[in-house]
Amino acid sequence: MTREDLICLIAITKMPNVGPVTAKNLISYCGSVEGVFKEKKKNLLKIPGIGPLLAENIDPHSYLDDAEKEVTFTEKNGISPISYLDRNYPARLLNYDSSPVLLYFKGQADLNHYRTVAVVGTRNPTEYGKIMCERLVEGLTPYKVLLVSGLAFGIDSIAHRVCLESGIPTLGVLGHGLDRYYPHEHKAMAKKMTEQGGGILTEFTTGTRPDRENFPMRNRIIAALSDAVVVVESKRKGGSIITAEFGNEYNKDVFAIPGQVTHELSEGCNKLIKQNKAHLLESAADVAYIMRWDEIDSGKIIQKQLFVDLDETESRLVSVLREHGELGIDSLTYKLGISPSETASVLLGLEFKGLLRALPGKKYMLA
Repeated sequence: MTREDLICLIAITKMPNVGPVTAKNLISYCGSVEGVFKEKKKNLLKIPGIGPLLAENIDPHSYLDDAEKEVTFTEKNGISPISYLDRNYPARLLNYDSSPVLLYFKGQADLNHYRTVAVVGTRNPTEYGKIMCERLVEGLTPYKVLLVSGLAFGIDSIAHRVCLESGIPTLGVLGHGLDRYYPHEHKAMAKKMTEQGGGILTEFTTGTRPDRENFPMRNRIIAALSDAVVVVESKRKGGSIITAEFGNEYNKDVFAIPGQVTHELSEGCNKLIKQNKAHLLESAADVAYIMRWDEIDSGKIIQKQLFVDLDETESRLVSVLREHGELGIDSLTYKLGISPSETASVLLGLEFKGLLRALPGKKYMLA
């Protein structure tokens, strides 16, 4: 994407009442980012989600100066704007209509890392919560994951810190622009994250404050980027529970560490487990077991069977691959409407039956 196209795209995202879904519809129906600037008002009315009032107020030209300042800021500060039209946009986010049109990223992390785990929880953990978080993250080390969290106080910062100590790349998703750090005390940690294989990521432009309404939007990105979402400690309501709910909505595998039934910081986790919205988690080995990582990593040689019986889900997966040729596990999960662990299980079964071939980059095709 050229600098001029990027400026135009940022201008579109800055228009009031134009969220990700509307912005993508505008670009799609107008044929390009530049086409939005040229389209007549009467034609805008034909676009889904564009009513007369919004069509009258769509004027991206008014935001070009602000957008150019945004691009200049990213250039000066080593920030990479990533459009949903770019090849390096996180593939996991492409599955959802509400995913950001633009992301602002600073760091070295592979946003398409083949295993991603979100760890979230309360800002005021108990000693039990701190210990369990540390054990969990340390236990993930052999599985070569990218750990995602929100750079907040409490469980988030513990997870990021242990990653830095253990050599695990870790990504902080923020609810504000990259012209500030919130909380400010984590500025040094964020810098280490960007230098040690991780990074920081946001959909918000400079000048965006860490206001309360931004954090549910941040939480949806954390959930969508992850294969597994782990809640360590949480009250019955809060940002961590919102992230877990997004995880369930997006067919992710959600885990929760159980706690004392009399403690308010265990209420959220215990409720998720009780309502079958989360797997009970005691250690990182539970994540690996549910996600079938050990079996996938075993690299067993598969001999093709001559006569194979397939269940319904296996048949659907084979049909999807027959249609698309080759796909990654994230795309298969989305198209099948099942969780990543279920997808991994089906893929493993089909490999044992000799029907699939694993490709570099965790993609699969029919054998």
